[in-house]
Amino acid sequence: MSTTIIGKCPICGRDMIEGKFVNQHHLIPKCKEGRYTDKITIHSICHNKIHSIWKESELANYYNTVERIMTNPDMKTFVKWVAKKPLNFYAKTKLTSGRHR
Repeated sequence: MSTTIIGKCPICGRDMIEGKFVNQHHLIPKCKEGRYTDKITIHSICHNKIHSIWKESELANYYNTVERIMTNPDMKTFVKWVAKKPLNFYAKTKLTSGRHR
């Protein structure tokens, strides 16, 4: 089985393999008037981590760039941890204690 590397994840910096381990993340959520062009391709686990930390309104109002996402201490800790994992690694992400539904 061949794997196709489609680039580096802008969140964790690891190579991304085409398939089920990557997602499209809308920097401004669609429910908050985000456009089709306001999205990035990232690992599924990185995508889930983003949504475990912030509500859609927080993503739309402030955390709408990779640079701003990466200022968060929880994301920095997560990236340090996930950087050591295989490219196809996936685990469920728990809600961060500060996130409210």
